[in-house]
Amino acid sequence: MQRTVLKLFVLSIILLATGSVFAQSAPERIRISYSSGGMTSIDLFIARDLKYFQQQNLNAELIRVSANLAITAGISGDIDVLGSIGSAIRSIQRGTPLKVISVTLRRPLFFLVARPEFKSVKDLKGKTLGIVTFGGSQHTTAKRMFALHGLNADKELTAIQVGEESVQLQALTTNSIQVAAISPPYAQIAKAKFNMNILETSTDKFASIQNGAAVNVKMLQEKPEFLKRFLRARSQANKYFLEREKEASELLANIWKSDYKIANDSYRASKAAFTGSGIPSDDEIKEYLALDAQILGLAQPVPVAQVFDFSLQREINKELGIK
Repeated sequence: MQRTVLKLFVLSIILLATGSVFAQSAPERIRISYSSGGMTSIDLFIARDLKYFQQQNLNAELIRVSANLAITAGISGDIDVLGSIGSAIRSIQRGTPLKVISVTLRRPLFFLVARPEFKSVKDLKGKTLGIVTFGGSQHTTAKRMFALHGLNADKELTAIQVGEESVQLQALTTNSIQVAAISPPYAQIAKAKFNMNILETSTDKFASIQNGAAVNVKMLQEKPEFLKRFLRARSQANKYFLEREKEASELLANIWKSDYKIANDSYRASKAAFTGSGIPSDDEIKEYLALDAQILGLAQPVPVAQVFDFSLQREINKELGIK
């Protein structure tokens, strides 16, 4: 009888432990916003499709929403991680309780795409520019590209809110707009399939912080291990993207339902814009915040620590051997 009782006791402990393991293994939901289905969010798609999120016991929900709406959702807690961070950084400088913990894009990944009849940037004077959001990263970068050619986009073009990049490409084909600053693969599709002209690129001219991860300050304080799991999955995806051109291009072609050439051209046009480490250089950060100060009318740029906290990203980089 004593042996039977002992066996039952041991069995009950095992069952309780097993139940605890099963409970702990249930994937934890993480809601991640992104604003474009193009190249700018590619590491999120890779992390999802190659199951890097799943390996970190995360059930990732990728939610496509405008950057401005994502900010509101990030503040309220309806979104855990904001993937498009240009607008979020400006919001932080106005006092929003968010913090940028990772940066995937160190350069603005936009190409100035015009209809076939326009052969130079100056030809676009008086024409209509399609944008996603007034004052957003895409709009700001487009204005800077026009300025390189002596055009003041605020005075010499008409900007209209069209929607995200696939909609802008459609608007270009119908002549609803004549020019847009769009990212791969849409810029490459515009050129290859619709004979559009790529008149300028921003990737080799400006520092920018367009995509990465911004989170609520409260979450950063209370759930650092949760965020480290997210950063670990995303860093693995970014490493895969940067080191495996053929496989990454094949994956891109599958995601975009495009041919391999467009995917590979997009990959090669974009690769240099990514940070690799999730952390831009000090000079790039300072240049970007100085530009933001001009846009926001600030007397001087805000302190870097007010906007960025890369402590978790540095831990993950050390763990994964990323420099």
